[in-house]
Order: sequence, then C-alpha cells, then structure tokens
Amino acid sequence: MERQIAHMDLDAFFVAVERLLDPALVGKAVLVGGSPEHRGVVASASYEARARGVRSAMPMAQALRLCPEAIRVPPRHGVYGQHSRRVMALLGDYTPIVEQVSVDEAFLDLTGTEGLHGPAPEVAARIQQRVQDELGLSCSLGVASCKLVAKIACSTGKPHGLVVVPNGQEAAFLAPMPVEALWGVGEATSRRIRALGIHTIGQLAAWPGHGLRHALGDSGSALQRAAKGIDERPVTPERERKSYSHERTFAVDERDAVRLRRTLLGMADGLTSQLRQDHVLARTVRIKLRSSSYETQTRQVRLEQPTDHADEVFKAALELFDASWDRRPVRLIGVAVTDLLTVGGTQLDLFAHDDQRRTRLSRAVDDIRDRFGTEAITRASLARGARHTRTVSKDRA
Repeated sequence: MERQIAHMDLDAFFVAVERLLDPALVGKAVLVGGSPEHRGVVASASYEARARGVRSAMPMAQALRLCPEAIRVPPRHGVYGQHSRRVMALLGDYTPIVEQVSVDEAFLDLTGTEGLHGPAPEVAARIQQRVQDELGLSCSLGVASCKLVAKIACSTGKPHGLVVVPNGQEAAFLAPMPVEALWGVGEATSRRIRALGIHTIGQLAAWPGHGLRHALGDSGSALQRAAKGIDERPVTPERERKSYSHERTFAVDERDAVRLRRTLLGMADGLTSQLRQDHVLARTVRIKLRSSSYETQTRQVRLEQPTDHADEVFKAALELFDASWDRRPVRLIGVAVTDLLTVGGTQLDLFAHDDQRRTRLSRAVDDIRDRFGTEAITRASLARGARHTRTVSKDRA
C-alpha cells in the first residue's frame, strides 16, 4: 500500500490567535514577541511584516526598524496552547496516527484511511476548510509519500496552500529547489556542498555517491537519499518531550553579576510556567555558559524533589552558575530542566503548606499571563533590573 503522509502547519499561528482575540489587528503588520528594551526577539510575524524582511527569531529592535508601523504584542503561550490542542483534536478525526512536532505543526499518516474519508488530498482540503471555519485559523498542508517531501511541499504553499506531490514524483518535485531546503543542510554543510558545484537538490541527487562520501562523510549518503525524495521514517504519535530550555545570547558580552543572575531568574520563571502548562515536574536543572572566547561549559544537578516552582529551579541554577562562572564576560547563558515526570506520577508532600501556597500563586500568575501576555505581570526584581538597564542605556547615550 502506498504511503500517504500529510504535513499541516498553521500560518503565522501566534499572530492568527491574537487577531482572533483582537480583530482590529487584522490586515495590519503584527509582531508577537518580547520588548526591544529587554532584547526580545520575534516569536511570530504577520505576512505584512514578513514582506518588509522581518523573520522569526530576529531581534525585536531590528524588526521594528525594518517595519516601524508594526504593532508589537507580548506572547500568550497558554492561550496559544489552548488553540493548538483544538487543532490537534480536529486532526484526530481523520487518523489516530498524528505526530505533533511543535505547537503549530503536525504530521498525519493517512495511509489506508481512503475507505473512511476519501483520498488523502481531499482529506487535506477538508482539514484546511474545517480549521478555517470552525477554529478561525489558516493552515497550509503538503501531501506526499514521506515526511520529508510532505513538509517541504507544505512550506512551498504557505500561506493557506495545499500542495500534493504524487507518488513517484518526489525527486522531480525537489530537483529545482536549493540544497538548503533539505533537512540537515545548515550553513556549514551548505558551504561544503556548494564548494563541489552543487546548488540544487537535483544536482545533489545526481552527484556520484563516492564524491559525496569523500566530501561529507557518512552524512553524504543520507543527504543523497533525501535529495531523491526517499524518507522511510514513520509518523510517530505521542512524542514525549525530554526537556525544556531557554538560552539568551547577549548583544554585548555581559559581565555584570546582578544582571546575569536576573537573567537566570527570568528563565526559571518562564520554564516553570511551561512545566505547569504541560502538567509535568522537573528533577534535574542544567545551566549553559559561553564566554566571549566561545568556550562553552554545562553543569547540572538533580533536585531532591521534582518541582515546577521557579524559586527551586532558580536556586539550583544559581548555585551551578556561582560554581561555574570565572568572571569572564558571558556571551550566552542558558537554563534547562530535564528528567521530567508527570504530576500524577509522584507523591508530593501533602502537608507542605508553603508549596501549596506557591502553587496557587504560580497558577494565578499563569492565568494573568495567558489572558494579557507574558509581560502583563513580572517579578519586582526583574522589573527593577529592566528599569536599571534602560536608565544606564539612556545615560550612556
């Protein structure tokens, strides 16, 4: 039986949800992300803003220079998660084999469902229409015989496109595209491939295999198979998340201990909010430090008790930081929580009244952020740090 794989990707998802909540944003350039004063980045950009050169993960200050008329909205991840779950539930109406790969995209294995729902391209069109009509969101879909081609097909049709690659036409579909369109071809690999005179996926597919192995090592064969549209990976439901992490690269290497510790606190606050949204606890905290000379070190510690409280994660991260930092300027700092456990999978101390109080407070803060954005409420220490940073910047200017 020929495989039929669909890839669904919600178009400018965070922006689309914000427009549902505030129709006045429709038709305007919208950026969802952190404030430029706090060196925030773009989490999602409307297509009006993208036309001006704005891209996800771009520093918000740069995005606003490219598109000064854009309206910036602080993110509300809890709200986005609610809408995402509704979309994923809808996809489950057509197949039980749904692999959610992020908050706004998923693979569906439609193989063998024709008798119930019809041909895969018709199912994809029906999904697109239902997501629009019932949930008020736009999505794009790609349909092909494998995950790789389905995802690339979906990307070529955005926004609100539906691209179907018939079985047997995978290599022809990919051939004119640049090699960077393939998974696994990052900046370094791209340079090595182009140094051989290979610029398109079709050229990569036709290149002598021994030449690729010599230039790229073991990955050469895998990339050539991908270039021919060969991808045998199954759609895997219920992907278990292994960790949560947050990293920050400073625009100017940071040497101020107070600001570095405040950064750790902000990260702990954001990570534990995600843990609570997903009803999981963390047993291990890890930090990452990169110096101005690009030397990177990581350290981790296992907690005595699993937690989703910011204070506990921050305390562990701070101890690791104080034991690791040698006072050299820091280029990058990061915190991760791993060794996850579902809330129902551990016995917590029922008599820990302080924990219960902190849990109620944390959930109240989560509710406020979900309704009004992540910047609607923050710790006083973080707010003081932000005010101090702005004042210093102004004085130096």
